[in-house]
Amino acid sequence: MLSDEEMLKTTERLLREQPEIFDALLEFERTKKVPKFTYKKRFNFTLDPLLINKFKVFCEKKGIKMSTRIEQYIREDIG
Repeated sequence: MLSDEEMLKTTERLLREQPEIFDALLEFERTKKVPKFTYKKRFNFTLDPLLINKFKVFCEKKGIKMSTRIEQYIREDIG
């Protein structure tokens, strides 16, 4: 079990990194219903259609989602 200090640090970190969690808790408190909650957000990018078609084929052959692979590339780039 976390100490009070560890719990406070964890809560502060989550509040910085994922404030939508706390928004969902506030909504639950207000309505007594669990709101639809997603950790992911949709973004629009402009990409070369030939490149994206090749990437789509690559992902299908590997059996992975395109968005999952893009997340992996971003994680690798930002370390």
